[in-house]
Amino acid sequence: MLSGVVSGAACDQLQWFGLLRILKLKPCSAVAALTVEPECLRCPFLGTLGNVDHGNQYQIKLMYEHHLQRTACNMTYGPFGGIKGRDLICIQSMDGMLMVFEQESYAFGRFLPGSLLPGPLAYSARTDSFITVSSCRQVESYKYQVLAFATDADKKQETEQQKLGSGKRLVVDWTLNIGEQALDICIIPFNQSASSVFVLGERNFFCLKDNGQIRFMKKLDCSPSCFLPYCSVSEGTVNTLIGNHDHMLHVYQDVTLKWATQLPHVPVAVRVGCLHDLKGVIVTLSDDGHLQCSYLGTDPSLFQAPKVESRELNYDELDVELKELQRIIKDVKSQGVWPMTEGEDDLKVSAAVSSSLDSVSQATNVEVGADSVPSITVKISLQNRVVLQKVKLSLYVQPPLVSTCDQFTFDFAVPDMTSVVAFSVYLKRSYLPSELEGNVVVSYSKPTDRNPDGIPRVIQCKFRLPLKLICLPGQPSKTASHKLTIDTNKPPVSLPGLFPGDFANQSDDDQVNVMGFRLLGGSRVTLLASRTSQRYRIQSEQFEDLWLITNELILRLQEYFEKQGIKDFACSFSGCIPLQEYFELIDHHFELRINGEKLEELLSERAVQFRAIQRRLLTRFRDKTPAPLQHLDTLLDGTYKQVMALADAVEENQDRLLQSSAGLRSATHLLILLVRLWQKLSADQTAILEAAFLPLQEDTQELGWEETVDAAIAHLLKTCLSKSSKEQALNLNSQLSIPKDTSRLKKHITLLCDRLAKGGRLCLSTDAAAPQAMVMPGGCTPIPESDLDERSLEESAELFTNHKHLIAETPVPEVAALQGVLE
Repeated sequence: MLSGVVSGAACDQLQWFGLLRILKLKPCSAVAALTVEPECLRCPFLGTLGNVDHGNQYQIKLMYEHHLQRTACNMTYGPFGGIKGRDLICIQSMDGMLMVFEQESYAFGRFLPGSLLPGPLAYSARTDSFITVSSCRQVESYKYQVLAFATDADKKQETEQQKLGSGKRLVVDWTLNIGEQALDICIIPFNQSASSVFVLGERNFFCLKDNGQIRFMKKLDCSPSCFLPYCSVSEGTVNTLIGNHDHMLHVYQDVTLKWATQLPHVPVAVRVGCLHDLKGVIVTLSDDGHLQCSYLGTDPSLFQAPKVESRELNYDELDVELKELQRIIKDVKSQGVWPMTEGEDDLKVSAAVSSSLDSVSQATNVEVGADSVPSITVKISLQNRVVLQKVKLSLYVQPPLVSTCDQFTFDFAVPDMTSVVAFSVYLKRSYLPSELEGNVVVSYSKPTDRNPDGIPRVIQCKFRLPLKLICLPGQPSKTASHKLTIDTNKPPVSLPGLFPGDFANQSDDDQVNVMGFRLLGGSRVTLLASRTSQRYRIQSEQFEDLWLITNELILRLQEYFEKQGIKDFACSFSGCIPLQEYFELIDHHFELRINGEKLEELLSERAVQFRAIQRRLLTRFRDKTPAPLQHLDTLLDGTYKQVMALADAVEENQDRLLQSSAGLRSATHLLILLVRLWQKLSADQTAILEAAFLPLQEDTQELGWEETVDAAIAHLLKTCLSKSSKEQALNLNSQLSIPKDTSRLKKHITLLCDRLAKGGRLCLSTDAAAPQAMVMPGGCTPIPESDLDERSLEESAELFTNHKHLIAETPVPEVAALQGVLE
């Protein structure tokens, strides 16, 4: 293997290697080396054949030079038009013009039709045509005779013709759409009657006949960088060298991979040459000017290794070696790759939320309509026991909550180090988050004796933000559109005792059972405690805003009675499940998704129209004879305004969809809480319900909340909540796509609540026992199964109808039935 680095002035020339070429032409008995640069074409070398032993003689002498009026891109040469004994030169400019030179004379220039960006260019001597790949990703062939005869009757001077590029519209001989941009084109003649056109694409390798038909193609596994077809030793086949960006060089015989070798660099050009008596030398050039000569062939070895004398095996030594290997394998398995329980002792992570808001708010670029948006400081402490590597901390809070910094890196080079980082969290947008919990994820690598790079591990730590970060004390409201009543088994607690500090500042005795909250988003929530019964009422104008206050009330009640030493405290819900309000939020969220798809489709149509008008205008501007624009400029301006307006509409709809997703997620949390209190679900059953209603992924065009939740609920109805083996045998659609409407989802949610009301049990096992009838809330009695089979799903829509006022002061109406049939 020979290698070297091209330096000096040659490095400047190599910058254009692959775009512009250095050609060797043979006019008469001299050898002229032709160089092409982006600005000029010159012939600086003159060679004469030597008649003595010292060989040929070369003199540096400028023979001719052409100053190009256009920036050159690539070139080719050949006997254009069937000229014998000499070669002509064709240079393609960056704007798609072909300039033909006959030695020191400029012949003509032609623009390729519809050219936007130049592609690789090659000349086929057998068909006398130029072959290139246009920006439309199709191979095009132009006859030289068509190029030559497409001239104007009024001929002009050479310099003016070269500058203006006068010429009529050309007609392509044949085209082939390959669907990708080409890197290079090479033409290999098989014999006098046939030749092949080889095209190297970005993902495929094509071999075409000279009439444009595909002989074969090969899909490449790696991204190619260069190629070189050459004749094969087998008749009718062609060998091809293909270099790729993985430092590999592959040798193909047609479409069959014959050899693969590793290179120390990414080749940008490859050739096969003969160095003295060594044939088949592969010369590769890297992008930094490194030139390497490689040889794949080897001389046959005449040495024959002698036969190894057979010896008896020592089984005792083999047993000792086997035990040692088993011990090593056991040690490696015990260390593991994923986080283990004992790995938590390597790094301790703790989070501490400040008890008071920041004196100077750290909120910036907020969109909340409040006068001032508060912020709170959170401190994260990390303490390592051993040396750790690549320690990174990532922070996540529920949007629209944001933090001043969400990424941290640490260096625990020595054991027993403690690092503390602090950041502030505040509300950025004018709607509420679905949760007040934040999550801290710390990833690190623990090095071992057998794995110095370290074993990756992950530790999580959660923290809870205070309620005062998103709301302020406000005046209670006597009336509201949405109300909830939570029952308890203990006497009522004074609300100022539950919400001390910033929220409980009333001094009147008659106000101790009423408290108001003003959310930063603009909504108001009122909390009331009954003086005679063990009930608490939460009411608001927005249904989704009830979630955070309700959850905060239950958490503070549990904490209060735990401090009192009472362990049997429990909450319950006996009202109607508010499915109607929940369904309204689902419909609003689904409508925004549909609007987003329509807006994006319309934006795509207007973008296509905008590009079509641009092409028409570009054709008019390039035309030699000025033609009227026919109001194309007005149409272009109007289309541009439509594109910008649609882009703004898409962005606005996306913001509304994010806000709707946060509200729907809050309402989903509230619905799960009410179902849990209503049916007294265990922690495991609640986790299954949360996994079904709260998927981890966010809404996208391919997959959204509605189809994901519908598939999860349908699976629960088919397995653990099924009433018969017939329902378990139903096959659900495995492909998730956006539905036409939300009726199917709403029916499944209603059916899920009905199955739970009849004693259904949520579990992961498919062998769940048949549900048994149980007493419905509010004094309702279940309907017999015979009546259940006779009624339709539409007739039973009254089951969980919301009456806006969800206070169980009066008996609930009799519950209608649902038909237990999955669609």
